Amino acid sequence: MALVGLKNNDLKLIIFGGKGGVGKTCCAIATALALSENFKTLLISTDPAHSLADCLEQQIGFKVTKVNGISNLSAIEVIADEALSRFLAERQTQLKKLFETSTNLDNEDIDEMLSLSIPGIDEVMSFKTIIDFIEKGEFDKYIVDTAPTGHTLRLISSPKLFDEWIKVAARMRWKYRYMITTFSGTYQNDEVDDFLLGLKKMVKRIEQMLHDYYKCEFIPVCIPEAMAILETGRLMEDLATSGIVSRQIIVNNVITADGCDFLVKKRAAQLYYLEEISRKYSNLNMVEVPMFNKEVKGLESLHKLKSFLLSE
Repeated sequence: MALVGLKNNDLKLIIFGGKGGVGKTCCAIATALALSENFKTLLISTDPAHSLADCLEQQIGFKVTKVNGISNLSAIEVIADEALSRFLAERQTQLKKLFETSTNLDNEDIDEMLSLSIPGIDEVMSFKTIIDFIEKGEFDKYIVDTAPTGHTLRLISSPKLFDEWIKVAARMRWKYRYMITTFSGTYQNDEVDDFLLGLKKMVKRIEQMLHDYYKCEFIPVCIPEAMAILETGRLMEDLATSGIVSRQIIVNNVITADGCDFLVKKRAAQLYYLEEISRKYSNLNMVEVPMFNKEVKGLESLHKLKSFLLSE
């Protein structure tokens, strides 16, 4: 069984997630390779440890870079801190004015406040980068390789966290607006009001994309081991609570060969866990990927992996 539905033209955003070490990056890249045969595809990493470059064996970084030897595929490693720094540099005037008009802080306090991180902002900036790419419409498919589960869950919950910050900022702003209206009788929206409205719209765009049944899909990657299954279960519960669609699951590193006593015992142990995954996620399309006899790295092995993930 292979992954299904990914060639649907409506589907834009495909997110891979799961426990560390289960092969998310390889599966994301191999899927992007397959889709690039029919679609202009952008491969995006939001993992702070960024493995795309290592796996593809070429330099990527925080810029859209053509993947060597693949005409329809580009990649980028999103650096959240850098995305945040760019955002703050662009919006420093509005943020500073927000604090000047809504608090009793002096300039030194405001500068210190702006140097602090806003809850969820790093992850929001990663998502903002993705949504900006999608809205530009330069690619047909956007494949996202996420960090291990904990970071992925923060990424998914970040729009709600950031939305709470926006609500607090808006309440601060309303007090300022009330005061101005009381003394002058009128109030004219300024750049800070437009800035907060823009942030609100940005969060809404992110949430709309994540929750769109037809445009977004989350594909969990697991391996047939107890800890991975438990962590995948928690991930799936949080995805369901967040209203994010998963239609299929990849089970990686499945032993298919017999021979030595070690392989026989290992395969017997895996069969138990494979049955558990199949039973637990009977509503999902389950894609089994065999364990390779060497590290999946470089285009040759990635193309081999691709053949197990998507049919021609």
